[in-house]
Amino acid sequence: MRPLLDEVLPRFDASEVHDLWIPAQPDVAFAAVKEVTVREVRLLTPLETLRGLPSLLTGSAALRPDGSAPVLEAFTVGVVPLGERPGTEIAAGAIGRFWRWAGNEPAAVRTREDFLRFAVPGYAKAAIAFLVRPERGGSRVVTETRVTGTSPDAARAFLRYWFAIRLGSGAIRRSWLAAIRRRAARAR
Repeated sequence: MRPLLDEVLPRFDASEVHDLWIPAQPDVAFAAVKEVTVREVRLLTPLETLRGLPSLLTGSAALRPDGSAPVLEAFTVGVVPLGERPGTEIAAGAIGRFWRWAGNEPAAVRTREDFLRFAVPGYAKAAIAFLVRPERGGSRVVTETRVTGTSPDAARAFLRYWFAIRLGSGAIRRSWLAAIRRRAARAR
C-alpha cells in the first residue's frame, strides 16, 4: 500500500522527516496524533507569533490558532484532511503563498479532491503525514512534511522561504512529536 503522501504529493521540492519512539501501543499513539492540541505543541504558538510579527506592521491578521483545537486541523490557515488509514496513518495539507511576509495567502481548497486538482501558478502545496507502527513494545511515530510549488517561480520563492524557516519548522515538528508522546503517556 502506498503511503498517503505518495498519493497526494508524490513529487515535491522540499521535505522533512522526523520520528520518535513512544512507549504506548499503536492505537494509543495514533489517538494521540489525532487529538493533540495546538496548546500542547509548545513551540507552535511562539514561533507562529514570531512569524506573524510582520503582519502587525501591515495591519494584516496573523494566524492565531485556537489552543484547544487539534493541531492537525489548525496548524496553518486553510488546512484540509487528505486521508486516513485508521490506526496507522493520517495526512493533512494546505495550499498558499507561505513565504509572504504579511501572512500566508491561502488558496480556497476544502477537500482532498480540491487539493489534488489545484494547479494555479504561484502557490505552494504543503502536506504533512503521520505514520504509526509498532516497535519494541511501543510505537514509532514518523512525521513527514512535503512541499511543492505549482510553478517554477513559486517553487523558487518557497525554497528561499524554506531556507529561512527550516530550523524552526523542524523544531515545531519535534515539539509536536513530544506532545504526542506526552498525550499517549497520559492515556496509558
